[in-house]
Amino acid sequence: MSRIPVDPDSVPRAAFVLGARHDALDQPWQSLRRAQFVQIAQGVLAVHSENGLWVAPPRHAVWMLPGVLHRMSAAMPVALRVLYADEGALPVPSGCCVVAVDGLMDELLGVACEFDATTPADAEQSRLLAVIADRLPRLPEVALSLIYPRDLRARHIADALTADPARAKVLDDFAEQASITARTAARLFSKETGLTFGQWRQQLRLLTALMRLGAGASVTQVALEVGYGDVSSFIAVFKDALGETPARFFR
Repeated sequence: MSRIPVDPDSVPRAAFVLGARHDALDQPWQSLRRAQFVQIAQGVLAVHSENGLWVAPPRHAVWMLPGVLHRMSAAMPVALRVLYADEGALPVPSGCCVVAVDGLMDELLGVACEFDATTPADAEQSRLLAVIADRLPRLPEVALSLIYPRDLRARHIADALTADPARAKVLDDFAEQASITARTAARLFSKETGLTFGQWRQQLRLLTALMRLGAGASVTQVALEVGYGDVSSFIAVFKDALGETPARFFR
């Protein structure tokens, strides 16, 4: 598998795929001029922006748009295939998101990352990228993202929960600490994240659980760490979101 260059923006092609494996990943903040389609072949990847979080387990990918300041992290070994695309070279969604990757796209990206991206594309490579371009819009978006509120008072609440997702306080308690009313806090979460406070906290717990399961923690340990009183409740929420139990999902 090809190693991702230090500066993918220096590669002259309009669209290309590079691959890499990392024992762990703690990428510095960066902003690229190209869109990135980051497929996870192994491990769990977290992508952080100033006001967002996207978590991609195996068989999924993250779309990061050009110019978005972000960093990527993984606590355990992770294998990536990254499709880079100039503006207009490939169909790109309107916003950053996580999508499910089917078997065909997995195979296509696996072949594409074996090509030498530093040389001009030949006819075979051009045909392969054309098939990839045709398949990209068909990949379904998956709700594995979280938008953080921009208002500093609501962000204080969000950051407190991120530091400890298991905190069982109600919104009134968090709002008092942020020096606002619970009603104002609820309105800010709904307006700025598209989720109610309760929905936001449940999504944070799900994404945190994905990252910790990907780091090798047990289902029981993770369920308690993210705030569920019993494992069965956590498994039910996980299955409702991802269609499988944690054990089957990471098999």
